[in-house]
Amino acid sequence: MSVVPFLDLRAAYLELKAEIDAAVARVLDSGWYILGQELEAFEAEYAAYCGAQHCVGVANGLDALHLALLAMEVGPGDEVIVPSNTYIATWLAVSQCGAVPVPVEPDLATYNIDPQRIEAAITPRTKVILPVHLYGQPVDLDPILAIAQRHGLRVLEDAAQAHGARYKGQRIGAHGDAVAWSFYPGKNLGAMGDAGAVTTNDPELADRIRVLRNYGSRVKYVNELQGWNSRLDPLQAAILRVKLTHLDEWNERRRKLAALYLRELSNSGLGLPHVPDWAEPVWHLFVVRHPRRDDFQQRLAQAGIQTLIHYPIPPHGQAAYAGLGIAPGTLPIAERLAAEVLSLPIGPHLSDSDALTIVGAVKKC
Repeated sequence: MSVVPFLDLRAAYLELKAEIDAAVARVLDSGWYILGQELEAFEAEYAAYCGAQHCVGVANGLDALHLALLAMEVGPGDEVIVPSNTYIATWLAVSQCGAVPVPVEPDLATYNIDPQRIEAAITPRTKVILPVHLYGQPVDLDPILAIAQRHGLRVLEDAAQAHGARYKGQRIGAHGDAVAWSFYPGKNLGAMGDAGAVTTNDPELADRIRVLRNYGSRVKYVNELQGWNSRLDPLQAAILRVKLTHLDEWNERRRKLAALYLRELSNSGLGLPHVPDWAEPVWHLFVVRHPRRDDFQQRLAQAGIQTLIHYPIPPHGQAAYAGLGIAPGTLPIAERLAAEVLSLPIGPHLSDSDALTIVGAVKKC
């Protein structure tokens, strides 16, 4: 039996092999392997792509969140509003600052944080609102930014899954005070290893993150801050520069596949993604819901369809956050989604024939 993989990363390399190999050779030949011109070129190109004034490359997406929060002077005693339905990295970045993540439930239609629930979670200790553009679909940012302005709060967006997504016609990347990105290999814009960045229009935030990522130093052996070693590798920057030129085309391939799924599965009985009029998602994931998800996933596996669950345990249910004392049932929407969501294969190298095979298997199962 043939198997339809969840995502084919090798196919992405093979399509761009000549360009990627040349970029890697260029870096190896340069003799410059930390920071330098290759990274600066990617930072300038990605900032321009996002419509932001600044981009700071860091080692990974978690560091992008963590260093951005530190640059916003988040620390012990502070609170940061986070989605209850997200990958745990969103919460970990807050905890690494010594602050407390305060979860807010999602909108059940979009799976993103519900702006109408945020204000009730604000306390005198709240310092930042941290929405996530989950699965590649933008959060409804305008009401969140309005809340932040009323309460004197910062907004840090987690856009690890939303490279190229648009909110009301404008690309994600410069709506809030800062935007954190992951370039993990499976992302829409993925490196060949860990990589991340922060985009912002705030020159002071950008400067502080640049110092924090480099041992707290801007001049060698002169340390202004207690910083970290979190620098985006020039090899990864060179690969990302190649892939960035293909990102819009690859996102368009994802959109066509998503449209096929939405059309062909409209009467399947599955819970399908809802896209508001103001959102232009990039379909990092195509997430459906089924009340007997585990059984459904097993039957698809028997039919040769690989699927994944994003995410089977919400952050508050993890042992890592047992200390917060959030009892089961306290965040019922996040818990319901964790029990029902299933991600079908989607990616720029999934063929139409494989997509139709998936549709057929879903209908049969």
